[in-house]
Amino acid sequence: MAKSRKKSNGTRIDLMEPLKFIHAHITEETCEEVFKSNRKTERQRLWTLKSLVDFWTAIILRAPKALRHALEQVRKGSERDTYPHVESTPEAFFQRCQGLRWEFFGRIFERFIVSVLPEAPLAYCSKFQYLRERFPEVWVWDGSRLDAIRKRLKILWDVTATVLPGCLLCVYDLFRGIPRIVQYEMDAAKSEMKRIRDTMAQIPEGILILGDRLSASVQLFAALAERKVFGLFRYNKQVTLVKGTCFGTKKVDGGVLEDWEVEAGTGATAEPQVLRYVCFRKGNRIERDVLTNVMDPEMLTAEEAIDLYYCRWSIERMFYDLKVVLDLHRFYAANPNAVGMQVYAAFLVYAAMRIGQAMAARQVQVEPEEISTQKFFPRMASASFKLSIVQDAFCQMHIFNPGKKLLDPSDEHLGKHYKWLSTTLEEVRVEERNEHRRKRRFCKGRKKWKSFKHVPGGPTLIRRGN
Repeated sequence: MAKSRKKSNGTRIDLMEPLKFIHAHITEETCEEVFKSNRKTERQRLWTLKSLVDFWTAIILRAPKALRHALEQVRKGSERDTYPHVESTPEAFFQRCQGLRWEFFGRIFERFIVSVLPEAPLAYCSKFQYLRERFPEVWVWDGSRLDAIRKRLKILWDVTATVLPGCLLCVYDLFRGIPRIVQYEMDAAKSEMKRIRDTMAQIPEGILILGDRLSASVQLFAALAERKVFGLFRYNKQVTLVKGTCFGTKKVDGGVLEDWEVEAGTGATAEPQVLRYVCFRKGNRIERDVLTNVMDPEMLTAEEAIDLYYCRWSIERMFYDLKVVLDLHRFYAANPNAVGMQVYAAFLVYAAMRIGQAMAARQVQVEPEEISTQKFFPRMASASFKLSIVQDAFCQMHIFNPGKKLLDPSDEHLGKHYKWLSTTLEEVRVEERNEHRRKRRFCKGRKKWKSFKHVPGGPTLIRRGN
């Protein structure tokens, strides 16, 4: 083991390939098309949709102390190499964010995901890659509430409860390691089950969905069957089961693995569903049990069902990376439109970084999961800024030297001369965890929260676009 680690010290990762990928997929033409197809009464101004996307993306990567601080730097020209070139006041930016619907950013994210799919390596969760022969895709869905916003708005000053700006429902691609569907909801109190149902229309036929016990409802299984979609969810004890045929029992890992055909539900609110119940128990203790509508044990064995469910943790890790690594726990503005813009900008950066992570792992022939997002993402962000500076200087040199043939600094051969355009595997490798685990302290304030939409005056501001 020590010998292998020493060998990996000299293995370098070239960041040029993923950086070019990140900078290539959000074009002026794409933003213009999205704006024209989704506008109602909005007009293009100095802060165009493209400049807003570029600015919020830079904010996610740079994480400035305050939004106004970044805008002041842009106005002075000291940060023009990393932010879009927009000659306007900070007040004009805030007015633009208040008046432009966040749905534009949602459409940009959708277009971005569609454009990068052909280039996104199917490199994550290699242990279960063989399932692609049975299912077109394996996705994970889950919801998460956004963290509290600071009470900058006057209508929030007298609100004693913690104010949440909204919530998310995300669908995560297990093999590509990127979010495929992101649904931002301004009402943090909206039921997660309703948000899941709103997302169902976007799930293609034949997909296998992983979810927690909240998804294990008879109504949802009926909806999945109607759309010919498969589900694998943690068993919810509120669902009654009547056991039928036993597909088999097996002793594994010091326990017993049981596979049953069951009739789930009583028919009080929905028709009972015939499902599979897979249970792994040690003695009288159930270690893990799941429900699935994949009725053919050859299509998904009991062992695969139990092991695959643990991959659901990937989406929890995504939420952690977004909130901690990309700083999405901190919101720069208090109005829902700006929050939505920041949310989708964070998902854009996350998806691009994850694809870059897979590309980097391919260079050094390791699994992408061996590269730490907390180490790799900041290096990618730093390299992206420096490359922007170099390219900006190249453009200036080209202007002042007309007719001269200059070497493009983004050329792969020249890129090797920049030390910041590469890193070593050892510098970004995931550290082995020790047995000690930190337990998250429970905050009593989390019990008492209020959705911004339900704050007195909040709905009026939302309807006005603030």
